[in-house]
Amino acid sequence: MTADRLASSAADDPPDERGVPGHARGYERHPGRIGRTTSESERAWPRPRSAPQGAPNVVVVLVDDMGFSDVGPFGSEIDTPNLDRLAATGVRMTNYHSTPVCSPARAALLTGLNPHRAGFGSVANFDPGFPGVRLELGDDVLTLAEILRDQGYATYGVGKWHLSREALMNDAAARESWPVQRGFERYYGTTEALNSFFHPNRIVVDNSPQDVAEFPDDYYLTDDLTDRALEMIKSLRASDARKPFFLYFAHHAMHGPLGAKQVDLDKYRGRYAAGWDRIREERHARQLADGLFAADVPLPPRGGGKPRFDVPAWEELTAEQQALYARYMEVYAAMVDNIDQSLGRITRTLADLGELDNTIIVFTSDNGGTMEGGPEGTRSYFSRFVHLPKIPTDWEHDVALDPTMIGGPRTMVHYPRGWALASNTPFRLYKGQAFAGGVRVPFLLSWPAGLPRSEGDDGIRHQYQYVTDLAPTILELVGLETPGVRHGKQALDMDGVSFAEVLTDPASSGTRREQYTEFAGNRGFYRDGWKVVTSHVPGTDFDDAEWELYHVEVDPNELHDLSALHPEKLRELAAGWERAAWENTVFPLNSTGALEQVIRRPDEDAYVEPVRILPGTPTLERYRAQCLVTLRSFTVDIEVEHCATDEGILVAHGDQGGGYLVFVEGGRLHLGYNEYGRMHLAAGPEPVVAGGHTVRVVATALPDFRWSWELLLDGVGVARIDDVAMLVGMAPFSGIDVGLCRGGPVHWELFTRRRSFPYSGRLTAATWTPGPSADYDPALVADVERRSAAAYD
Repeated sequence: MTADRLASSAADDPPDERGVPGHARGYERHPGRIGRTTSESERAWPRPRSAPQGAPNVVVVLVDDMGFSDVGPFGSEIDTPNLDRLAATGVRMTNYHSTPVCSPARAALLTGLNPHRAGFGSVANFDPGFPGVRLELGDDVLTLAEILRDQGYATYGVGKWHLSREALMNDAAARESWPVQRGFERYYGTTEALNSFFHPNRIVVDNSPQDVAEFPDDYYLTDDLTDRALEMIKSLRASDARKPFFLYFAHHAMHGPLGAKQVDLDKYRGRYAAGWDRIREERHARQLADGLFAADVPLPPRGGGKPRFDVPAWEELTAEQQALYARYMEVYAAMVDNIDQSLGRITRTLADLGELDNTIIVFTSDNGGTMEGGPEGTRSYFSRFVHLPKIPTDWEHDVALDPTMIGGPRTMVHYPRGWALASNTPFRLYKGQAFAGGVRVPFLLSWPAGLPRSEGDDGIRHQYQYVTDLAPTILELVGLETPGVRHGKQALDMDGVSFAEVLTDPASSGTRREQYTEFAGNRGFYRDGWKVVTSHVPGTDFDDAEWELYHVEVDPNELHDLSALHPEKLRELAAGWERAAWENTVFPLNSTGALEQVIRRPDEDAYVEPVRILPGTPTLERYRAQCLVTLRSFTVDIEVEHCATDEGILVAHGDQGGGYLVFVEGGRLHLGYNEYGRMHLAAGPEPVVAGGHTVRVVATALPDFRWSWELLLDGVGVARIDDVAMLVGMAPFSGIDVGLCRGGPVHWELFTRRRSFPYSGRLTAATWTPGPSADYDPALVADVERRSAAAYD
């Protein structure tokens, strides 16, 4: 370019005030002067993201399926000294409400949005194709973790996620709804709704599932989660002494299947022989004595006024039933105690760091206690979990395993409904319902440095607040605001309102006047101390005759239906629910009671195509594996090169809650089927000769949800297991392994002898080929899935 042209270009493209020519690129974000040399230029650096000086840490402990009265500050006899200390320094809210089930609660807590607006009107399983039940967080939904991270907080997630559809949990799925993509810089836990406490299924570290061949004999999930949480905190403090952190600790406890450490079980042996009636009365008395409720608030009737939820009187049970049922509650109590121990480890670490007083600690539950254990409880959780609408006469909801094993790694247990009744004292009904027993949960918040208790303040608050209010409350307490934008896109406005003023002022009137509820057709609407509520029967009409009316300000446990006395108030609140439903994408309601809630996206049809798995492949994720076998016939073809001395597991699918496996031991080929805890074994009559072989498993679906099994070696049948209960619902819960059995063992005795028992020969591959389902009524199959999914959350 000539000098004349250069001069002309400079004249046409003058420099800006920093001296940068208009045609220059890459200097747009630099605020200082730029010359041709450093001596003519000004240095500048981007300002680091930092939280306000002195900003507190935030720890949110969310427990799963814990009822209102299960910890000491809310009336329990269970030892919870660390929670007692939180209550002594902080605030107990007696009128804090959540959603009836867990995925919606988690979405509401982390986003401040009403659950349907966040896409979580139901459990994180299906996708019926409507806005309120997308069951994954949208691109325009900000989480509390994202807001805090982008304003200087370290953000850690530990435990249960359950904010990703089942179809998004496998290794090929998009991860937009996983914790790391939703603002958590580190994560340790599982994306599932539930898990074994001794051999958990599919632990995820940050953004990747971990391949764990064997867990130690003394492994316990709650302890592991706590170890990881403490590791995150200590690692941060070793690197940065001032940066505040947000820890979201979402326990898998108290969700079934229940399991506890032996040392904690021993502590509670014999503590529940008096039964649920006595425990409930004693908890109620402590609640009244402590001022949680007015002295004239009674206990509801044992069945909650709904015949289908009746609970027998403890004294009407046989001595054998009492002994068995008391054992279940011992497990539950031991788990609550362990949660408190976990909190104690966290608070002691914070105290050692000198940060306990400047940490906001929240403790609450996602919903009320659950009746999923049925009237008699179970040692076979996934069998109870089936929820068949037309149960075969010989179906077992409780496999009669040795009672001494209850609570340990060989049983998958849940307590009877009577203990859930005690758990939700003084309210009636359970998880899944819009009545108080399903949605009114314990809530503690402590922040000694920022919310010191004034003289005469007992820390008890009776104002109505809702789970969506927690995120804006935390933001106000730490002095931050939501940016309102996510990835350059306008984010949805929060529905929650801060209740910080309630925490500081016992006389505050509260910040929430009204709130809707809906899950599976169960509807509720609160406004100014009044509430309408329904207990919907699936498949029936949604009409005004369903509504019951309660003045909950004076009748907190919803005993006196005033709909006949105040029809105008009922109509007003029913209309309020209708408006709120349209404002929050609640519609359409499920009118069939079955089919609409089990509809999945069409692209999931690919999940029933054959799958070939090589040895060394990480465990095929639970839902992806279930699609190959659920409610159908199927085959497994295993290609091996075998030597006479080779032994080990060829394929395994499932765990102690149900599953199947093929293995070689003592030279012979074995087929094993775990029928919800009852083990069936069959072996070939002769040793397997050396050479190349094809081993085939044939599972044939039979009427009444049953299977027959045949094992073939090179096309010749060598073993059979006939006419056993099909694994339905969430079983097999652990995924598919080829060449060993990772994690939860299908066959306990084999596990104790050989552990994960890797096959020592050359295994080429195993191929699962899904076949046709039995001639089951499609509506019946859909109802099985719907009922299982509803309980699953």
